[in-house]
Amino acid sequence: MDGSGGGAAAEGGLEAAEKLIMRWDSTASSAADERMLFDGGDRSDAERYLRAVDELRRSIKDPVIVGSPRRSSSSSSHSSSENAIQIAMARLEDEFRNLLLTRANEVEVDALVDLSSLSLNSSASMDGYGDLSDAEGGGGGDGGGEGEAFSSDSVGASISIRRSSIRSTRSIREIDLLPADAVDDLRSIAERMIAAGYGRECVQVYAGARKAAVDVCFRHLGVEKLSIGEVQRLEWDALEAKIRRWIRAARVCVRIIFASERRLCEHIFDGLVIADDAPFIETVKGASIQLFGFAEAISIGRRSPEKLFKILDLHDTISDLLPDIAVVFLSKSAESIYTQATEILSRLAEAVRGILSEFENAVFRDPPKTPVPGGTIHPLTRYVMNYISLISDYKPTLIELIVTRPSAISRFSGDDLAAAGAALPELDFPAPENQTPLAAHLIWIIVVLEHNLANKANLYKDNALSHLFLMNNVHYIVHKVKDSPELREMIGDDYLRKLTGKFRLSATSYQRATWMRILHCLRDEGIHVSGSFSSGVSKSTLRERFKAFNAAFDEAHKTQATWYVPDTQLREELRISISEKLLPAYRSFLGRFRQHIENGRHPEMYIKYSVEDLEIALSDFFEGCAPSLHNRRSELHPCSSEKDIHLDTLYGLIGPHDMLHKFLPRWSAFLEREWRQGNGKEGHLYDPIGVETFNKCPEMMAYALADGKELLMSLSGLGAQSSLLQVVVEWRISTVSGDASRELS
Repeated sequence: MDGSGGGAAAEGGLEAAEKLIMRWDSTASSAADERMLFDGGDRSDAERYLRAVDELRRSIKDPVIVGSPRRSSSSSSHSSSENAIQIAMARLEDEFRNLLLTRANEVEVDALVDLSSLSLNSSASMDGYGDLSDAEGGGGGDGGGEGEAFSSDSVGASISIRRSSIRSTRSIREIDLLPADAVDDLRSIAERMIAAGYGRECVQVYAGARKAAVDVCFRHLGVEKLSIGEVQRLEWDALEAKIRRWIRAARVCVRIIFASERRLCEHIFDGLVIADDAPFIETVKGASIQLFGFAEAISIGRRSPEKLFKILDLHDTISDLLPDIAVVFLSKSAESIYTQATEILSRLAEAVRGILSEFENAVFRDPPKTPVPGGTIHPLTRYVMNYISLISDYKPTLIELIVTRPSAISRFSGDDLAAAGAALPELDFPAPENQTPLAAHLIWIIVVLEHNLANKANLYKDNALSHLFLMNNVHYIVHKVKDSPELREMIGDDYLRKLTGKFRLSATSYQRATWMRILHCLRDEGIHVSGSFSSGVSKSTLRERFKAFNAAFDEAHKTQATWYVPDTQLREELRISISEKLLPAYRSFLGRFRQHIENGRHPEMYIKYSVEDLEIALSDFFEGCAPSLHNRRSELHPCSSEKDIHLDTLYGLIGPHDMLHKFLPRWSAFLEREWRQGNGKEGHLYDPIGVETFNKCPEMMAYALADGKELLMSLSGLGAQSSLLQVVVEWRISTVSGDASRELS
């Protein structure tokens, strides 16, 4: 009797369960179609529905094999139960999809970009994000939410190991993709569907909904669907921008999006009898192939020097992400993603080595075309040195990737040598035991660059300009090496000293090529003669020497003012070096023979320069523009109608001012030179004096500061039209302040 009573109760319970299932059949009731059981509100209907599904499953004597097709029974009693199960599964499938679509948390992609670069040591509060440093027993929240699934008894030992691995990856930042109650409901539905043999349908619904969410994140991150061919056809500027965007997106995708998708899958499906990682793989496999396909296209694309640094950025990014990829794609079915990433990394490393080799060849093959004007720094020198300076910024990566030293024989073919127009350069530099292959390659690039520059120097017809060109370029190389601590460390002080010696040797060679010929005009040889009616000096020879010196210096001044030494310090050092040789020799020659010229007719035709003139003229050298003193003088003195001042009159007007007399000879020489070069005449010491001219005589300014009133009174005889008087008055007014006085004094 107890048995029959129990059977009746079971039949009653089964019938009630079937009625409940049928009541929520959306195909039979519009009311059931409009309302969802798992809507986040009253859960009593949802719980009763799940109990009804459990009741129906227990009523079926032959359990459905997980993953098998939907089964039918010959028993009429089971037929109705199985029909009810099918209706229930359809309903649960709809509920499952609705939960995934309507309860998903909104993902702020911009916030994820910043989050992906944080380390777990950050002290910032991370509400809503699991404690990633927990051991396997840790949860993501206070007894609920996604983190609670990790402590479920249904999770096996292998899952515990996996969970521990994820928790120990310090760069991964998992976020909650759905609220905790929605995750609980999804797991409850998944358990029933998988147990009833509808696991495949459950996974398809899940993957479809979550793939759409991942695609939205990809679009916000700027990850485009591009084929390998489309990537390789992009112009470099566009490709460079996409690489920058990809690097940012890859960190977010691996460390946050993919990692969070894995965690959500584990919370819903872990411990359920289902194919290995199927929900996760179906969700992200397409996206991961799309993501890494871009990097793969770069790794097998055409190699050119400008791509090196972006490829290094890609390499560093994937290398940095590889441990995270191993953790996120750790299952057997997901290992193809990790394998793809490692293969891309290997191809990028090979591309880096190939590009470096191609760069060395390009430097060697760069053909001599036309010389750069003025012997300045060649664009190739700037490009190469900036390039290897950037290479030094990637030192840690390149030391790992560059494992062999350069070999000239293997790198340059006969065609390369013919194109370069020269023999193979010697790779001549010290190779200490601690020198890395990368350092050897950098020195080799500089050696090849020097070799190419030597060929380009031969384009200059003027031997002196050829030496100046080499001096400028080797000095620039030294300067760039010294400015980069990383580059200097790799190049080494020994080779740096060798480079320094080379540019100093070029400077010396330039001076010899130019100034030995000019200084040769100042030799005593052939000037002294003997005879009873002779003064002991051949005036005709002396005149020829002065004329030859003037012509040679004029030519050098005119030509070499247009030559350019861009480094200010080097330019000044070169001028000083020339002055130290030229000025003492000219001063001595002028002192010994001046009187022999001045005692003759038209001495100004032969003694064209004073020592001070030469010193001022040397300041025009290496400025990169022709000396245009006439134009400059016109700018200094725009008022041509101003009254000219005779310097002799100025001497007479000064009267008792001994201090001013002391400085006027120097000023006189300056004015005479300005006038001559401006007007092309000789014999009259006149010059319209403007503000700038007056300011060029600091001694006169200092004197006027000391006793401006007396100076004005002394100069009053020049009249109100005098530009000098006007200048002094204006200048005196402008420098009354104590600061100006102290500065000039």
